[in-house]
Amino acid sequence: MRTRTVALATALGTVLLVPGALSPEAATAPGRHGDAKARSAPGNAPDGAVTAAQLLAAVRGCTTQVSRGRYRTDASAPRATVPVCAGPGEVHWEADMDIDCDGRPGPHCNRRTDPHFLAQTAFSQSDGRYLSAEELPFVVVPAPGPRWRYADHGVRGGSAAAVVYRDRVLYGVVGDVGPAEVIGEASYAAAEALGIPSDPRTGGAPSRVTYIVFTGTRVQPIESHRAAVVEGEQRAGALVARRAAAAAPR
Repeated sequence: MRTRTVALATALGTVLLVPGALSPEAATAPGRHGDAKARSAPGNAPDGAVTAAQLLAAVRGCTTQVSRGRYRTDASAPRATVPVCAGPGEVHWEADMDIDCDGRPGPHCNRRTDPHFLAQTAFSQSDGRYLSAEELPFVVVPAPGPRWRYADHGVRGGSAAAVVYRDRVLYGVVGDVGPAEVIGEASYAAAEALGIPSDPRTGGAPSRVTYIVFTGTRVQPIESHRAAVVEGEQRAGALVARRAAAAAPR
């Protein structure tokens, strides 16, 4: 499991506050509820939606590595094996999934259930409160360091993201920042939606989780999963279309 860093303010400098009131969508909590699961479960995608296989094909390989070196999947991992790669309009990596339970406490994410629990996230929602890992599917990026500085590549709090695991695709946002030397983490709600064990102590997936962050995007408000799905589906469709166009015979 991951080792959390307490110095979020030091790593980021500031906390993202998205202006505006809470949207009606935010009242429907995703994760354990139907919103996130319906979008990610096999067979439930609307006609024309991008499939897991299409997204994986669009980011296959690492033709452009933007990280200076590689990341460990856990602080105790013997080797650093995961590069951050880039393509037009996205950055991506394939790693494990550790469970981020930080942010506003709830019945599943609190100091009793998670020994590394922090009652804050690197980014805040539109009403100034921290995000809820129980309710909002989000991914975690490494804190800026010598390997990679995510902001230099168009990534910020609220950037739209897609997580692919087996035959499922889940859309979410960049919602938190983790240790500078480790990669491969997403929220409790993201794990729940993808069918990954979500217990912050014993859950997660050991490998083959693909994270795609769509650069230059910003979901508003950050806590609206529906807004993340709309933005994510649009960007994923454009990514797959670019890949198909590049592969077409001339």
